[in-house]
Amino acid sequence: MSEEAISAKLDRIRSGAKPRVLDLFAGCGGLSLGFQAAGFQISAAVEFDPDAAASHGKNFHSGAPEHSQAVDITRTTAPELCKTLGLGQAESAFDVIVGGPPCQAFARVGRSKLREIEDHPEAFIHDPRAQLYKKYLEYVDACQPLAVLMENVPDMLNHGGHNVAEETCEVLQAKGYVCGYTLLNAAFYGVPQMRERMFLIAYRKELQTKVSFPSPTHWLILPPGYEGSRSVALKSLRGLMSEAHSYIEPPAASPDLTPAVTAEQALADLPPIFARKLLAEGSLSRGARRFDTPVSYGTDATSTYSKLMRSWPLHEASPHGIADHVIRYLPRDYDLFALMNPGDQYPEAYSHALSLFEKRLESARAGGKKISEKSAAYKALWDSTVPPYDVGKFPNKWRKMWRDQPARTLMAHLGKDSYSHIHYDSRQARTISVREAARLQSFPDGFTFSGTMNPAFKQIGNAVPPLMAKALATKIFASLSQVTASDHSSTGGNRRLDSIAEPA
Repeated sequence: MSEEAISAKLDRIRSGAKPRVLDLFAGCGGLSLGFQAAGFQISAAVEFDPDAAASHGKNFHSGAPEHSQAVDITRTTAPELCKTLGLGQAESAFDVIVGGPPCQAFARVGRSKLREIEDHPEAFIHDPRAQLYKKYLEYVDACQPLAVLMENVPDMLNHGGHNVAEETCEVLQAKGYVCGYTLLNAAFYGVPQMRERMFLIAYRKELQTKVSFPSPTHWLILPPGYEGSRSVALKSLRGLMSEAHSYIEPPAASPDLTPAVTAEQALADLPPIFARKLLAEGSLSRGARRFDTPVSYGTDATSTYSKLMRSWPLHEASPHGIADHVIRYLPRDYDLFALMNPGDQYPEAYSHALSLFEKRLESARAGGKKISEKSAAYKALWDSTVPPYDVGKFPNKWRKMWRDQPARTLMAHLGKDSYSHIHYDSRQARTISVREAARLQSFPDGFTFSGTMNPAFKQIGNAVPPLMAKALATKIFASLSQVTASDHSSTGGNRRLDSIAEPA
């Protein structure tokens, strides 16, 4: 990248213009939302899933058709994208590229180092999905951003014996970037969810700035499972400690910080949904859930977090309420959810189900029904009470949330079932709604999702929590600000990046 190109981008930012972001593998826009809140301009996005692409276009470009269409990154170059969107030349269109190739992109890389794959395209013959990684780097080459942010699962540090994050840094360093990566948990940054992810930041070396990560704003003691997962992910670093490497220890959290946001603080102000009552009334039935009918809050915001979710700048809640507070139709399990204790998983749920079945069987027999063990009536009662999953194979399939802790990690399979997040309120006895999932991921109430319930759950589970993204974006914003202040202070009309107002 030429000094002239760097200077032109910094001159534009220094003049007061917002840094422009290209979001790759954007999903519905978790990273985009965080960067927008930190003062960046969301110029474009690339997303393959039609519903997620429509959501991104709706929330960041007022639904403009050219910004709402699914884009296949394997068939669309950066110059072609910029031409379609009327953004001019790719090398001058963006200041920052964010995103993260799906983890499948690294699934079968095998023994070849990513830096070697970069030079040997034939390696992709064995796994076409790995093209996603290559395409990401092609966009970096074409757009020449000042900064890059990548996000992925912690296993990226120890995938098949490879530290993919380290190897990615080696590739970017060869392209002229200074890199660093770490593991951050979203709960330390105000997200009501314990979500551990790898984040990698890279800056053009000409900027002469170091990579660092945001300091935590909240405190909690993570459960043993999260610390164990981190240890496994970091295992590959042991051989790097005696040599140069790009891993950076995450900033430490302190017990003096604000306690982590709990599930109750995140959800308590949302209108209750009493699933068993609705089922008895016939108001809850099988079928796709759409978001056409808004529901009134019915109560004031009850926590600092819920107030933020209602008042997020540019994505404020509708005065008519929320339109996506819908739940799954699970008639067999509502009574079972009510019996579960906070923290119960599938083995405990199954045990509760057996007890419930015995009570129902005893009650039926006491009422005069003759139900033998091998009868159709016996089987029907069993099927309507006891879940069919093998306890040994699915120990973590279900979990009832604690009200006084952040939720556990939301995953993409929310789009298939929501048993991993059963509401803490036994009176409501149900899994979480779409809006509640969005709240736990820190999407504000004014952020809307395209499609029906299942696609919306999937979009939310795949996203980077916007508050986590905002913390990272604010750090990148500050780094670019220091560059414009230190390297261009002699230029007339200088304006620091941090003089751009950040939404409260």
